[in-house]
Amino acid sequence: MPRESLAAKKERAQKICAALAQVYPDAHCELNFSNPLELLVATILSAQCTDKRVNIVTAELFKSYRSAKDFATAPLAEIETAVKTTGFFRNKAKNIQACCAALVEKFNGEVPRTMDELHALAGVGRKTANVVLGNAFDINIGVVVDTHVTRLGNRLGLVKGADAVKIEQELMPLVPPKEWTLFSHWLIWHGRRRCPARKPDCAHCEIRNLCPQIGVKE
Repeated sequence: MPRESLAAKKERAQKICAALAQVYPDAHCELNFSNPLELLVATILSAQCTDKRVNIVTAELFKSYRSAKDFATAPLAEIETAVKTTGFFRNKAKNIQACCAALVEKFNGEVPRTMDELHALAGVGRKTANVVLGNAFDINIGVVVDTHVTRLGNRLGLVKGADAVKIEQELMPLVPPKEWTLFSHWLIWHGRRRCPARKPDCAHCEIRNLCPQIGVKE
């Protein structure tokens, strides 16, 4: 693929956005939540775990733990048991409890609305903070970079490499800020429904004419 100027890449990225917005008009976060705390906990649990599995676990978890204080004061072993099937459960339970303890101590049990405050919480990286800000508060600070966004960003030739921080910085100038949260959803939905890692359905792909198909084997 010939080297693409930033202006050309930006134009192509925005055409991709427009096309995917038509294909997935209802694209949204597929983690189930009813308040910011639930989304924060669910996102921590989603690390190296499918949204489907997390939703199964949180359907019961959120019946037992309804507030940050509930998580902060519960026996750690109890939380570990409740989240065991999401994988890495000891670390996740520890982070959830420490995170919620900080919410109680510093924020009156409420989830803060800034990147710096969220990022300082246990178990909360930039990706998790972006998920919470964008989906719970409709605040677009950055682009959520998960495995789908990494994979499709590379396949589409919008980014290069696997460093999530670098990928986010490369994607942000290409997409209007108001669409940063939706852009992640569009790529994630497309990755799950049309463009899986091993056998992408290029023949029926709605953005095939905008994709250089980097890394796709015929």
